[in-house]
Amino acid sequence: MAPTYSHLFLSLLFFLLTSPFSSATIPDHTLRLSSTANFPKIQAEKLIRQLNLFPKDPINVAADESSVAAAPKIVEKRFHFPLVADSGTSIEDLGHHAGYYRLPHSKAARMFYLFFESRNSKQDPVVIWLTGGPGCSSELAVFYENGPFHIANNLSLLWNDFGWDKVSNLLYVDQPIGTGFSYSSDEQDIRHNEQGVSNDLYDFLQAFFAEHPQYAKNDFYITGESYAGHYIPAFAGRINQGNKAKEGNHINLKGFAIGNGLTDPGNQYKAYTDYALNMGLIKESDYKSINKEFPLCEQAIKACGTEGESTCEAAYLVCNNIFNKIMDLSGNINYYDIRKKCEGDLCYDFSNMETFLNQKSVRNALGVGDIEFVSCSTTVYDAMLMDWMRNLEVGIPTLLEDGIKLLVYAGEYDLICNWLGNSNWVHAMVWSGQKEFRASTDVPFVVDGAEAGLLKSHGPLSFLKVHNAGHMVPMDQPKAALQMLKSWMQGKLTMTNTEDSVSPK
Repeated sequence: MAPTYSHLFLSLLFFLLTSPFSSATIPDHTLRLSSTANFPKIQAEKLIRQLNLFPKDPINVAADESSVAAAPKIVEKRFHFPLVADSGTSIEDLGHHAGYYRLPHSKAARMFYLFFESRNSKQDPVVIWLTGGPGCSSELAVFYENGPFHIANNLSLLWNDFGWDKVSNLLYVDQPIGTGFSYSSDEQDIRHNEQGVSNDLYDFLQAFFAEHPQYAKNDFYITGESYAGHYIPAFAGRINQGNKAKEGNHINLKGFAIGNGLTDPGNQYKAYTDYALNMGLIKESDYKSINKEFPLCEQAIKACGTEGESTCEAAYLVCNNIFNKIMDLSGNINYYDIRKKCEGDLCYDFSNMETFLNQKSVRNALGVGDIEFVSCSTTVYDAMLMDWMRNLEVGIPTLLEDGIKLLVYAGEYDLICNWLGNSNWVHAMVWSGQKEFRASTDVPFVVDGAEAGLLKSHGPLSFLKVHNAGHMVPMDQPKAALQMLKSWMQGKLTMTNTEDSVSPK
């Protein structure tokens, strides 16, 4: 063990055992530090229970491969969900697909995906969406954010007037392995870092375009939110690397968009107290007290970036205690949307999705056999713990210099991946256009004649603060989110008046 790490770990351990976050003072909904070894599991279960997404099993592992066809590449079927409200258009005409892809660099992993062809034109861009967690299924976005459908209380499906399939051919992937309907018969397939995650996604994309060659030349965009602030830059970098090396088929990557993401922990954790003070969640005295603890967090994050492994767990421990103290002081708020309260332990109720997806008729339609849907996997969360405090901003400047555009957007009422922290890392990022970006002025993002956000941009880089939205912008502001995507892909997001409007019809 390196001396630098030993000194850091002992400092962190002393801090954790003597700080006001010790088990005697931490409220029931947060970690009790009786054993640092128990931290990841307890924290994961706490976060997942708050979303009402706790699975029966900690990870989706199939006992064998008999429940899903064991093909070497993609097994895909067209499908239609039961109980879909009449749209006046044949489901078959719309082209909805569900499939499994056998990951080549795995023991026995199958990645599940959904593909919704554009309601507008097959020449529209292909957009992939990645949900965060880490370890939460992208079906959360399908049914509650930007997918073609919403789930009614009677478990029927209603068409989403602002689904992103109105302007794109839309892909959702359950990843990393172990989330959603993705599964393996070997737990060695669980990923622990962005290299494993991005390689799996790259392999999948190569196979997907081979299966659908008519979309291979379309513009391609990566989107997602929350912990996808890690996945997305790594995935974009992997595609760019593959394209430059003429590895496999060329993927026409045009841009990537991160919504309320965790990308640069150093800059983002530093912003927690500023955001909390500005929004009235803590007092000035609390602000000064908590800020005294940030230097140790900053030191731990730097050690994670250079030494890795256990230093990353130490960074996770000490830095998340800063967030936990803000939560302790701010009361029973929903940290995904501070305008709202958490009712009991459940900040949001997504149980209709689990009930719907575990129906036999739905599983049959999707071709998932006996695989049970896992909304969020505690095991995947735990496995990615060493990845949490790594800085994924470092690979983005190369992408910008290569002409691949980036949109970072954030709802203004999210605390956990707040707009201020995201703005800070975007402004701090060193690239050839940094000076011009920093000097550019905010302009209104206009939807329906009203200001829906504030936009700052230069060249390939755009930052959008979205009004009246929390962590899940497409759920809180669906029309603005669709307008944002369409304008950005068309290169019109830099205009003051971005209203090449979207219609619900």
